[in-house]
Amino acid sequence: MPLSTLNDEQMSAARAPLGHNLVIASAGTGKTSTIVGRIAYLLQNGVDPSKILLLTFTNKAAGEMIGRLERFFPGSTVGKIQSGTFHAVSYRWLKDRYPGITLKQPGELKTLFRSLYEKHNFKRLNLDTEPFSSLYLYELYSLYQNASLEGFDRWFLERYPDHKPLIDIYMHIIDEFEAVKREYGFVSFNDLLLRTRAYLGEESIPFEEVLVDEYQDTNTLQSALIDSLKPRSLFCVGDYDQSIYAFNGANIKNIGTFPERYPGASVFTLKTNYRSTAPILSLANRVIERNERIYPKKLEVGRVGKSHPPRLLVYEELFEQYQAISSSIKSSHVPNDQIAVIFRNNASADGIEGSLRELGIPCRRKGGTSFFEAKEVKFLLDLLALLVNPKDMMAFIHLFDYAKGVGSALAKDFFHCLTYFGEGDLARGVLSPAVFDLPRLNPNKNIQLGLFDDDLEIGSISRFAHLDLSEEIRAHPLLKHPRLSNEGVLFFREYSLFLRSVRQSKKPGTILQKAIESKLYQDIIERLSTQRAQLKSGEIDEEKKRLSQERIRRKARLLLDLSRPYKELRRFVNAMVLGGNELSEGEGVNLLTVHASKGLEFSEVYVVDLMDGRFPNRKLMSKGGSLEEERRLFYVAVTRAKDRLYLSLAKRDRIKKLDFIPSPFLYEAGLIKGEPQAL
Repeated sequence: MPLSTLNDEQMSAARAPLGHNLVIASAGTGKTSTIVGRIAYLLQNGVDPSKILLLTFTNKAAGEMIGRLERFFPGSTVGKIQSGTFHAVSYRWLKDRYPGITLKQPGELKTLFRSLYEKHNFKRLNLDTEPFSSLYLYELYSLYQNASLEGFDRWFLERYPDHKPLIDIYMHIIDEFEAVKREYGFVSFNDLLLRTRAYLGEESIPFEEVLVDEYQDTNTLQSALIDSLKPRSLFCVGDYDQSIYAFNGANIKNIGTFPERYPGASVFTLKTNYRSTAPILSLANRVIERNERIYPKKLEVGRVGKSHPPRLLVYEELFEQYQAISSSIKSSHVPNDQIAVIFRNNASADGIEGSLRELGIPCRRKGGTSFFEAKEVKFLLDLLALLVNPKDMMAFIHLFDYAKGVGSALAKDFFHCLTYFGEGDLARGVLSPAVFDLPRLNPNKNIQLGLFDDDLEIGSISRFAHLDLSEEIRAHPLLKHPRLSNEGVLFFREYSLFLRSVRQSKKPGTILQKAIESKLYQDIIERLSTQRAQLKSGEIDEEKKRLSQERIRRKARLLLDLSRPYKELRRFVNAMVLGGNELSEGEGVNLLTVHASKGLEFSEVYVVDLMDGRFPNRKLMSKGGSLEEERRLFYVAVTRAKDRLYLSLAKRDRIKKLDFIPSPFLYEAGLIKGEPQAL
């Protein structure tokens, strides 16, 4: 049974009485085994499995824990346990209560936000304060939702008082953004939690125990959601030394103030590390002890046998570092998938990836742009999303953004036109319009809010006489739109042809195959590969373009493979949106940001670019980060290593003509003697 494998400290936590329990589980101390043991203990003591909720930060983590339980308990029992990420669990509850909701990725919502932002002519207002960009304002609003329960205007002005003259415009954009989302049933990941919390205020779900993994990463909103569940017992597992998501709203106070917020709470500490060797743990302890100790602890070694001391690698030049590490990996006897190169900044990844590829070493990269956020993948998913939900304005805007001369605001106009022509049905509006007059599209006049107030006039269809168009397209009322360009018409023609080609198709794989083969997508391949192969001189590197096209087609094939098990298009699209961020493509050496490496372990680890300014990242520290969080990032990076740890730095960047000094963490680790140099 799961409990029989636990050590004394793990067993003490797993068998804690029902109540408020916090387990401080340091790196490699067996937190997953402890959580599995806890659930097993609950089941053995007669707790109804349907009254157990397991909240994690990845669906993979939840799946692993449930999988372990299935080795010891009947599937019919384990299957009743509710488990998954905060967002996945909330989505399951909400979609039954609100069947019309459509979950949208951040990139899609940023596009919607931008289309509303672009309606405002800030220059017209003659303000001294430079307005925040659409993207930055969106990111601030998203951070606010995670980090605060007060009003946005109050939260915002406490941080940016010089933007007070703009707050009415910002609030108008946000109010309109929320109104459009409500109208079309769009929900963000934040909305899932906000709506679930509101829902729990009306109805309660009587859980005997709620278990929370990676508790140190919870934000203010997630903490409030946990409290709204009102479980009889709460079992939280985390490590304050691995709290590295402050930039995304994570609140270390959640774990730090647990005993104060839950009087009578019990705090357990797992301190025996079974992952790393003694020299690696000793280095990790020396560095992380510089941070304030919220709860007393010190990692102890649980492994025996031969060990290798961590090695410091110093190189004269930045790319010499990447090439040398790649050569070292090539000569290593450790399997590629058990080797990780970990970096603080994505800029480091390109040099490493290029050097590995040059030596023919396969690698996979995670922590930058996710597979599902890649433009070529997103385009295909948007095509499918519109078939599932014709009211998905965001998917439409994303698609028509690719038509030359059609921006987000104009694409939004086109969507309203086509829906109007189809009397509420987009596909009908494209293929067989019932209405042939353009709707009134100009926004209401409001100079104070900087809104544009242009009046549109009907354009002449004859201006497209020279284009190769079918009679159906030539007669389409969208061609009357005065701001429709030649490229926009041709793009609309191809979209119309794609819709016709899939009208009788049901299987996701069949529909996706037609999307990939469409001229619409072939044009996307050409456009994206050309952009990615353009040199600074403006010339196109043909070999780079060819490789880019192959990478795009490979991603399309991977998406096609993912669609094969699905029989319903809606289920496939929902699965890709909800779980997309957890998948990565490729095989070989793991190239990971520190954030992406969390929770993983490898036999051999290289932590690169340990120069002051890069790691710690002084630029991010100046924008609200801290040296303490950068130190926690370093701690997470080095504790990924089981057997061998290499820490590397370069003295100079020859291309940018920059000189570097070593990271202060190398001094704290004892790998460089003396005091850190001043930056």
